[in-house]
Amino acid sequence: MKNLLPSILLGLAILSSTACKHPGKEAEVITAAPENKDEISKNVYVDSYGEKIEVTINTTKNTATVHLNGKTYDLKKSDALPEYTASNEEYQYSEIKGNITFLKKNVDMVLFHHKKERKESGPAKMASY
Repeated sequence: MKNLLPSILLGLAILSSTACKHPGKEAEVITAAPENKDEISKNVYVDSYGEKIEVTINTTKNTATVHLNGKTYDLKKSDALPEYTASNEEYQYSEIKGNITFLKKNVDMVLFHHKKERKESGPAKMASY
C-alpha cells in the first residue's frame, strides 16, 4: 500500500498538470476594409409631375447610376457631349446648366425632365427721385 500511494499521487500530479494546460489563443487577424476613395455624389430630383429620380455619380470611375420607377440604369460618362452627360446603348442622362434630362435614345423619348428652379429675388423696389 505504501508503494501504491506515491505512484497514485505522482500519477494524479501528472494528470492535473497536463489537464490544466489550455491551448493558447490563436492570434486574431483583423484586416481593415479597403477605403473607398471614390468621389461619389448622390442627388434626388422631383419633376413637375411628382416623379422622383435618384442619380449617383462616381466621378472617379466616370459612371452614373440612375434609379427611376424601380429600375436601375448604369451609364458611362460621355466626354464628347456637353457638361455632365452619361449614356449607354439605350439611355442618356444629362445635367446641363441645372436641367436634368433622362431619355431613351433610340426613340427620343424623355423619361424624366427636371428644370432648375430659378432663384426668386426679393420684391422689386422702385427708384424714387
